[in-house]
Amino acid sequence: MTNPNSPKAIAVFDIDGVIRDVSGSYRRAIADTVEYFTNQAYRPTPIDIDQLKSEGVWNNDWEASQELTYRYFESQGQSRAQIQLDYNSIVVFFQSRYRGTDPNNFTGYICDEPLLLQPSYLEQLTQANIAWGFFSGATRGSANYILEKRLGLNSPVLIAMEDAPGKPDPTGLFATVEILENGSENLPPVFYVGDTVADMYTVAKARGLHPQRNWIGIGVLPPHVQETPARRDAYVETLLKAGAAVVFSNVQELIPEQIDELLS
Repeated sequence: MTNPNSPKAIAVFDIDGVIRDVSGSYRRAIADTVEYFTNQAYRPTPIDIDQLKSEGVWNNDWEASQELTYRYFESQGQSRAQIQLDYNSIVVFFQSRYRGTDPNNFTGYICDEPLLLQPSYLEQLTQANIAWGFFSGATRGSANYILEKRLGLNSPVLIAMEDAPGKPDPTGLFATVEILENGSENLPPVFYVGDTVADMYTVAKARGLHPQRNWIGIGVLPPHVQETPARRDAYVETLLKAGAAVVFSNVQELIPEQIDELLS
């Protein structure tokens, strides 16, 4: 029997680069961290960071910072065994920049992140019987700061870094969908909206493990790649090659009518 409360579709959103602009926060913190641990010898550019992310396995920014640091020293002829970076020290330094040094309040770069979505957009989805939630590699504290304090959402469905393996493992996506489908046996189609190759790979892996459901990857261009047409076009191509069905300039372009069109 059909559950009358079952959604006609499910939209799951990544947060970084989709809900908030992290070019001056997370990515700035990556650059700061790499610069610090290479003793000011190397500061990665936004393009350097994008190239690493395009490999599809560096969704965790602490690990990305460590990897860029290792690669710099390798380019100087040193081996990883010689360097022996302390991962916990990298995390602590990164967080001091991104979150800030006050253990009780956010005081770092996170405070200045521009929002890329308005609550009225999510209400539009609700009115169209499209369930929505969030699956992100951000920490729960960071994600909730944006979703609850900045956007004013009331206890939104969220699977964060602490709740599931990192992308492109789809475990967290499955967990989000399970909550949102509200016991439906109809297997409503799932749209996962992200800005990285790892996000699109997550959809592909979900499709491979649960082919009975329709999984659709939606690419969104983070603001920092839209500064020049060449960079924008290259990033669009990267997301399409990784499996995106379509790529938007802003998440709010995925309106209910667009969802209907993609399903038809």
